[in-house]
Amino acid sequence: MPSPDESVHPTATGLAKQTVDRHQRDEDLILWSGWFCPFNQRIWMALEERKIAYQYHEVNPYKKEKHFLNLNPLGLVPTLEIKSTDGQSKALYESDVLVEYLEDLYPESNEHPSIFPKDTYEKSWVRLNVQHITKQIIPAYFKLQQFQDPSDQDLAREELYKGLRTLTERVKGPYFAGEQFTAVDLSIAPFVRRFYNLAEFRGLDESKVGDMWLSYREKLMNRESLKNTSSEDKYYHEILERYLKNEAQSEVAKATRGGQNLP
Repeated sequence: MPSPDESVHPTATGLAKQTVDRHQRDEDLILWSGWFCPFNQRIWMALEERKIAYQYHEVNPYKKEKHFLNLNPLGLVPTLEIKSTDGQSKALYESDVLVEYLEDLYPESNEHPSIFPKDTYEKSWVRLNVQHITKQIIPAYFKLQQFQDPSDQDLAREELYKGLRTLTERVKGPYFAGEQFTAVDLSIAPFVRRFYNLAEFRGLDESKVGDMWLSYREKLMNRESLKNTSSEDKYYHEILERYLKNEAQSEVAKATRGGQNLP
């Protein structure tokens, strides 16, 4: 029996579709992308923020194309295909790895603004807080979505509040590191974009995190790279509903369901 996630809307919509259309010509970097995936959106945002040329290729990771599996045997998005001068291709995946790869591939310049501070300590501080988002905030996000028992949801909601408060205490403003938009901001922004679903169906009240959080999240929501890689809410709702019912079959959903660390 096919996974219910196979029926996900096949293409990006709204502003994201316009961005897709602008990135269809051949380039040395190809983003194998799932428009609906928040981890995927991190890399899409990074490419846009850093003004890196890329070709966008939509793929349903539940209907795995042969070439896609050759690039990434795990069959997960995002995957970045890198063309070489001899016509061969190699690939990298995992959003945190790809963010670092793009930073190394295109060192900071006027043409390609960095998403890491110049200062060595501050750069490492950014990396530590990306890990905080990955290890503390995102697992709580998925637990709150998927858990069906109200008491489990209460615990997950408080866990999410705690993770967000810790991050907020470290935000210099207007973005995490000050005026510069960094990897911390793009790591959490796609999930903040989806918080509306938790507010509607899981009682998430972001005001409980505090006023500074509300100010920070407003800056994230207004960031052009987030807007331009976001589809219309009604299409997110289709797949987010499967998480709310604990029916999603993504690797993250399976790990959350099984009480395991996220892949």
